[in-house]
Amino acid sequence: MPLDVAAQAKSLTTTLHYLKRGSEKPARYVFDPPPGVAQWNGIDDPHQIRVEDARGREQEFTLDRNGFALAKAPSQVRDFYSDEEVKQTYYPEVERLLREKVGANRVFIFDHTVRNAGRKNGREPSRRVHNDHTVNSAPRRVQDHLGVDAPELLKHRFGIVNVWRPIRGPVLDSPLALCDARTFTDGDLIASDLVYPHVRGETSSVEYKPGHRWHYFSEMQPDEAVLIRVHDSANDGRARLSFHTSFDNPLAPGAPPRESIEVRSLVFFPPAA
Repeated sequence: MPLDVAAQAKSLTTTLHYLKRGSEKPARYVFDPPPGVAQWNGIDDPHQIRVEDARGREQEFTLDRNGFALAKAPSQVRDFYSDEEVKQTYYPEVERLLREKVGANRVFIFDHTVRNAGRKNGREPSRRVHNDHTVNSAPRRVQDHLGVDAPELLKHRFGIVNVWRPIRGPVLDSPLALCDARTFTDGDLIASDLVYPHVRGETSSVEYKPGHRWHYFSEMQPDEAVLIRVHDSANDGRARLSFHTSFDNPLAPGAPPRESIEVRSLVFFPPAA
């Protein structure tokens, strides 16, 4: 690494919130739970973690190698708080990006989340180390959204990718930390339920292991996007996922609340892939 790049790197140590493995399956209710049932029964397990700044080394990180990658991806969206504009303008942009960057021949965007803790009723950044799906819930997404096409699609390689982008930059508050897929195993994951009024989803929490290696891209701008592999059905040695979390940035106390959007998509590959 060039000395000038190394001098500018903003690596840091901060608290990341893992989960302790317990006797019960963790479950979080997004509505008022039944009487006597906890809103969340997970056991928080915070650790002081070194998070390395990947600035200057962006090209080293790929979906297949690390489970995440940074892309230069300008957007024409003027108002990310407009659901209509996001769906009409941003969804097609994300679809084109995923076709180009991951080689998908079919993309289905199934949801998006805008985060801004400073906005009335705004969503806060997640402070829990997690992955958005599990090996069980990922195929269910295909079945839920693509109906009669699902059986044939599930015969071939598919995946889920989260495209994460700042709405305003540079991102100083609550940056996104990403764990290098080469430094964990499936045994570190803890399947956790996410309970809605009419459906019970499943995500992955994570058990702490000292070998995990964490990275972030400091001071991200709105023309950049992180692609996070949430799931990949290929079991051929490539990274199948990367878990992630936001964190308190000790280098930027008092920074304005982070504004960001994440879009989750099903991606499908040609049978030859």
